[in-house]
Amino acid sequence: MEALPVISVRNLTKTYQMGTTVVRALQNIDLDIFANEFVALMGPSGSGKSTLMNLLGCLDTPTEGEYLLGGENVADMDDNQLANVRNRKIGFVFQTFNLLPRLSALENVALPLVYAGINKEKRTDKSRMVLETVGLGDRVEHKPNELSGGQRQRVAVARALVNDPTIILADEPTGNLDSKTSEEIMEMFENLHKAGNTIILVTHEPDIAEYAHRVVRLKDGVIESDIRTQDKVA
Repeated sequence: MEALPVISVRNLTKTYQMGTTVVRALQNIDLDIFANEFVALMGPSGSGKSTLMNLLGCLDTPTEGEYLLGGENVADMDDNQLANVRNRKIGFVFQTFNLLPRLSALENVALPLVYAGINKEKRTDKSRMVLETVGLGDRVEHKPNELSGGQRQRVAVARALVNDPTIILADEPTGNLDSKTSEEIMEMFENLHKAGNTIILVTHEPDIAEYAHRVVRLKDGVIESDIRTQDKVA
């Protein structure tokens, strides 16, 4: 029996009204993503890749079309259910890290567990364990301004992982990093994929997209190509 996709979208369309002009950011997108895939979304500025990422992450709603997440229709969910999905099923990693400056690395990582109602002892233990997983076991009490860019992105990855999400969405995760640090972060994503995570990555950099096993290219709001590359030998 064929496995069901973790993400399935049909005729997904997103339009914006800008004055008297209607902007079609996405047009009739059909896309299936299966468990443990590593997918890169690519395309020039204005191609719709970030819009698609926001829709897949339940940060925005489509104008038309259907989105099934784990077999559930996202359109049928209320605001509380959507917030629950974002907190429990999806881990987000952003280009700008989005860390709270006054909180330590440990406290930043623990935030999703706070929203999930996990008690302090359990969330501290889990956050410490995940920070050790991303190589920051000795930086748990450091605040973001005491960390390098690469370390801050590792904290952001740890925060994305702390709730054991089904899917990790990463929007230009190496955009603010130098090439050596970018390589380290992408090797970490590669290891997360090998550990069984489903990863969807937005990037405009071909060398970053090479880490993925499937590249979906968008142009003018439509899918231009969808190519699976041969799995790399571990």
